[in-house]
Amino acid sequence: MSCAVCIISTISYLSTMCILDLRDGPLLLDSPVCKIEVPERLTVSHEALVKAGLADRCVAVPVREATDADILLVHSEEYLEAVKKTPYMTLEDLQEFTLQYGDVYFHPNIYHCAKLAAGAALQLVDSVVTGKVRNGMALVRPPGHHSMRSAANGFCVFNNVAIAAQYAKQKYGMKRVLIVDWDVHHGQGVQSCFEDDPNVLYFSWHRYEHQRFWPQLRDSDYDCVGKEKGAGFNINVPWNKVGMKNSDYLSVFCHVLLPIAYEFSPDLVLVCAGFDSAIGDPEGEMCASPDIFAHLTHLLMNLAGGKVCAVLEGGYNLTSLHQSVCQTVQTLLGDPAPRPADLDGPCTSALESLHCVRSAHRQYWSCLKHAAELPTSEISTKCIQLAEEEEKQKKDEKEKSAEKEAWPEPLKRVTPPVRTAVVLPDGVACPDGCERFSPSEDPVIVNKVRENFLKGSDDSDALTSLSSLTALVEKMEKNEICNGLALVRDVSTARMCVVQHAATAHRNRVLIVCVGDAVVPSPGTDDGKTLLVQFSNKESEEQKGKFHIPVCLKEGCRDVSGFTLAVLGLLLPLGYEYDPSLVLLVRTPGSGLCDAAWQQLTGLLQGLAQGHTLVLMQEGEKACVGPTASSLLGVAAPSLGKLPAPLPEDVEALERLRHRLQADWKLLQTTAPETAGGEEK
Repeated sequence: MSCAVCIISTISYLSTMCILDLRDGPLLLDSPVCKIEVPERLTVSHEALVKAGLADRCVAVPVREATDADILLVHSEEYLEAVKKTPYMTLEDLQEFTLQYGDVYFHPNIYHCAKLAAGAALQLVDSVVTGKVRNGMALVRPPGHHSMRSAANGFCVFNNVAIAAQYAKQKYGMKRVLIVDWDVHHGQGVQSCFEDDPNVLYFSWHRYEHQRFWPQLRDSDYDCVGKEKGAGFNINVPWNKVGMKNSDYLSVFCHVLLPIAYEFSPDLVLVCAGFDSAIGDPEGEMCASPDIFAHLTHLLMNLAGGKVCAVLEGGYNLTSLHQSVCQTVQTLLGDPAPRPADLDGPCTSALESLHCVRSAHRQYWSCLKHAAELPTSEISTKCIQLAEEEEKQKKDEKEKSAEKEAWPEPLKRVTPPVRTAVVLPDGVACPDGCERFSPSEDPVIVNKVRENFLKGSDDSDALTSLSSLTALVEKMEKNEICNGLALVRDVSTARMCVVQHAATAHRNRVLIVCVGDAVVPSPGTDDGKTLLVQFSNKESEEQKGKFHIPVCLKEGCRDVSGFTLAVLGLLLPLGYEYDPSLVLLVRTPGSGLCDAAWQQLTGLLQGLAQGHTLVLMQEGEKACVGPTASSLLGVAAPSLGKLPAPLPEDVEALERLRHRLQADWKLLQTTAPETAGGEEK
């Protein structure tokens, strides 16, 4: 096998992958730490992709070596020249050379391998930015995010993602680059490279344990936010205990990363894709299941017009590594994400970190202006307060370690044969890539619709439309169709028809999202079969309950900033915790929502219910059919641009609503229970 493995892509959804099988040979240092970074990390990942049929669906990207000019975008000339000499050193010289750096090893071939790893990341950027492919992943080693300007560190020789970011800015004029580092270790090399750069937003969550975990840097804590012009553009989320779960990861995405990322509006998203943050990893000791990476990936794919480049960093449990890689790649290929698992709310330690990060960044980002402040005494004593509990926690965690080593294999993600079906009136063209849904002739369905919704009426067009909707929902329940779009005469009647049918199934739960100021009656039950969330500019006069949530914005859906904040900080956490089997997205007449925001909403909601989303729109909304179908087909939504500050009235209203709901919906929490008194303002 050569260093680059060519992968063929589907025409309908181009993704790309660069794979480097860099066999560095035996370690030169007899260190257990170094023995986990092995060639098998790539071979098992590639074999899993081939076995799952994912490798054949990706497009080939030839790999090249990074040039000196590429490497010097990030590293010093003195360091590069020193590494250049390593192929010619004796083993004794290599050992001595290695000892001047931390937790890294050198082999005569590692200079060549490191140039290929960095070059693969650059080839991926070239392919994505020029539009040859939509997105991609580079499986490379050695990793890169720990490497400093003039020093190798933590298995890393050249900083692959940092070089890729500088390269994208220089070659393609990318004005804003987002780097998301979900590796379990802090990428101090990336932080150091961009800490004074307002054009690169660096986000990292990492095991920290109050500076007790490697790399044990003060600069890895939440209050290191960047320097000078780069203040606010460095986001550190320290995990101060092990065992973080899916809920903890999603909570940070919804309440920190996504709001800031949408306000920042990147032109390109780079991911330091380290999977040592998955369950079973000996370094991370976290409990997040591999399928959570499908959701994290999906949530990034509507940023930057879908230009997402993931580059492998860590991941040392060979089982959870290859499972996580497959989940990531399958999502990049456009397949529906699996139903999320084990979303029981973030733990107290995660909420503590979340509170700290939001407080530290509230002065830099308008989306966080309302975040709760931290009392000075709490900031200075937090480590001391928890230090006494540290040993007891570690003892308990070690006793549970055996449990954490076993986890179920992710369920096979079966993609329906039809991606998007449409129910359209005569005379409305079927969008490219969609399949026009044939009218239902099932007498049971037809009679049921006639009896329940058309009593005393002989409206054949309405009967055909509502019967088709019911049949379409049945096809989605059987996973024969992924999602659908219907242009109907009366969205209110169509909504009731769909909900009534879908809610009859024993295990079905329907998330209803209504956009617009039309009066939307409550589903009438509080049994959890339906969750209704409506965005409008009208205060609801109905009794508010756990499963009926009106979101009132001063300008309704016309203010994109307020609407986006509500979607990211309220709707997504509610949706993930509710875990519906069907999402019903209803656009009422005169909603005022711009196409780009509507497409963003449509795209984001497809991370729920295995992608089973049905969109209902009034016949007068014909102009929205094309953009909506595009999002349902998996095309990334247009960027919203840099978002201005949301209206203060909307921020206050959203906070009041979140406070009211967070007792029932744990994913809405942003502070730990003991600090709730100083909660968000």
